Amino acid sequence: MLMQELTTEVVPAAERFDLWQDISARTYMPHLLRTDCRDDFRATLRSLPLGDVRISSVAFEHLVSVRTTRLIRRFDPEVYLFNCQLHGKGVVAQDGHERAFHAGDLLLIDSSLPYESWHCMSSQTASTVLVAMPRAVLPLPPRTVRRLLAQPIPLDRGLGGVLFRWLADIAARADEFTEADVPTLASVTTDLLASVFGDCLDAEDALTPEARRRALHTRIRDFIDQNLGDPSLSPAGVAAAHGISVRHLHQLFAEEGATPAAWIRHRRLERCRRDLADPRLRARSIQTVAARWGFTDPAAFSRVFRREYGMAPRDYRHHT
Repeated sequence: MLMQELTTEVVPAAERFDLWQDISARTYMPHLLRTDCRDDFRATLRSLPLGDVRISSVAFEHLVSVRTTRLIRRFDPEVYLFNCQLHGKGVVAQDGHERAFHAGDLLLIDSSLPYESWHCMSSQTASTVLVAMPRAVLPLPPRTVRRLLAQPIPLDRGLGGVLFRWLADIAARADEFTEADVPTLASVTTDLLASVFGDCLDAEDALTPEARRRALHTRIRDFIDQNLGDPSLSPAGVAAAHGISVRHLHQLFAEEGATPAAWIRHRRLERCRRDLADPRLRARSIQTVAARWGFTDPAAFSRVFRREYGMAPRDYRHHT
């Protein structure tokens, strides 16, 4: 399994904070750590190593992390740390900036500069998705990126919303990924981060054409997933929503051996298949399930479902 899972609860309560210091140093880099919960520090880390990129979902109690000049001289991995806050709040300070952050914010930290962060300054447990990558991997000029250090970016709309859902989904499904998924997970994550920061800096032109293309494709697929229940969803509507031509849209999907219409149908069928397999939805009719995901013709839905999964919707529900 690709995912690596670590928890402090494998040792007695009095040893848990020391264990977490060791986990943090080995996974990322040494910090000076403080907590109000030293007698019983509960924390978990689920980490996905993706070549140069590492994505981790972390949950912990009150924690203060400090990187000093002395620690940096001793060891510096020369990485950017992107913190996508899922739950909890805190304060971060680096490069002359000190800002509060909340759930739904994205933070950028540079490992080569001193910084301090205070997480969860309340009784609430914090959870975050942390992305670490070498500075050279991010396709944006370092001097430009530095303007956004320790500056919270809300991920509540547009491409930021796509990035938030992407990282939250990776955190939720970390145990499902394999080595075959590594290139896609790493490249899409990098391109989405670059695009979000490029938008904030008005520096989209600094992105490579390949990075912009992959970020656009990810944004389009997320748009499709958010609108599957709309029966009028079509390639023309998807293209118009993203300010591109239908021909350009077809070119994006052709690179993966698909068409926009086939992708929409596939995603709708996957949602229907999931609902039909859910015992909590047994009371819903098959027609209701199909209509929920944009299929308005029951007979046509039955035909495409049988073609995709080798059996009728009713038989699939019965067997699952």
